Amino acid sequence: MSYWALNAVFLAAVAVIGCLALVVGRRRGGLPWASVALAGALLLVTTAIFDNLMIGVGLVGYDPAKISGAFVGIAPLEDFAYPVAAVLLLPSLWILLGRRRDERR
Repeated sequence: MSYWALNAVFLAAVAVIGCLALVVGRRRGGLPWASVALAGALLLVTTAIFDNLMIGVGLVGYDPAKISGAFVGIAPLEDFAYPVAAVLLLPSLWILLGRRRDERR
């Protein structure tokens, strides 16, 4: 199984949860998407830096037969699916699992 196939499974689950959060979030006042986008940009930049460092020192290696061949530095592009999933999943779960304001009082 390639890394993209593995990523597809997780990203599909995140997409379903994200769509549910969009529907629920509209009823509860939404989510500050600019903040999510900023967090995502920062997470992608730090992922690029630290993945390249970890791969460069030999801490992590990849089977060349299972990667796409697209790289950011020496980090395979597939590595960036996890931060994208995290930055979408965590706010979505916050919306779906968060309590209503009325329930807290």
